[in-house]
Amino acid sequence: LVSLAYSVTDANLLALNNVHFNGFVNFAEAFGDSYLWNAFLNTLEFVVKVVPLQLCASLGLALILNSKIRCNTFFRWAFFCPVMLSLAVTSFLWMNLLNEQEGLINAILENLGFSRQPFLESPKQAMNVIVFISAWQGAGYQMLIFLSGLKNIPPEIYEAAAIDGANPVQKFFFITIPNILPTFSFVLITMLIGAFRLIVQPMVMTGGGPVDSTNTLVYYIYAYAFRYGKPGIACAAGVVLLVLVCVMTYVQFGVSKNKV
Repeated sequence: LVSLAYSVTDANLLALNNVHFNGFVNFAEAFGDSYLWNAFLNTLEFVVKVVPLQLCASLGLALILNSKIRCNTFFRWAFFCPVMLSLAVTSFLWMNLLNEQEGLINAILENLGFSRQPFLESPKQAMNVIVFISAWQGAGYQMLIFLSGLKNIPPEIYEAAAIDGANPVQKFFFITIPNILPTFSFVLITMLIGAFRLIVQPMVMTGGGPVDSTNTLVYYIYAYAFRYGKPGIACAAGVVLLVLVCVMTYVQFGVSKNKV
């Protein structure tokens, strides 16, 4: 509510006690800013890439751990371990691993006969690297949610399907997926919201670069609020982001409700 109030004022970070109503000037300025649209497209690219990747990774890990394999507890802990680490810490760790001159990954590539890669210094590679790191970081959390959903499926259903001659693929699509659809919907919504809130990885690893290729909506909001001292524009962009996420969540709820 405070953000909504500031979005229609000429608020300045150095004089928040002296603000005046200015209507939709901040919204007009934000929508007319090419950096906002660039940040929006970057965020959309991240969402489109990271959500399917993380969804498949977390569901795949859950399916593996739901089967009777040795050292199940160890693998469950190992897959969940990245979630317990701070995003800033893991971003700094990966930034050093991916360093073009001194990074371990480039050293391995060079020893294998490949050329060193710029990774975070390349406008074409930086976002893809952040997508991979984000999926690796968060997949363990969604894995546990999927695992709880899989545990609630009665084993008798699989036994009956096996008697009827169903193969593993048929069991997955006709038994597993329909029974975990509410869990699937919840995970998808939380992933979408989390993806739109991307800021830590670009802030730590690339600073929004190179050439603004990893600048995101939330990073844009942060920059205008605390770097440029214009909380009014930042709050206007924040309201737009809120509306966007609410619309996507509402649509997803409607789709999942009809399927359930």
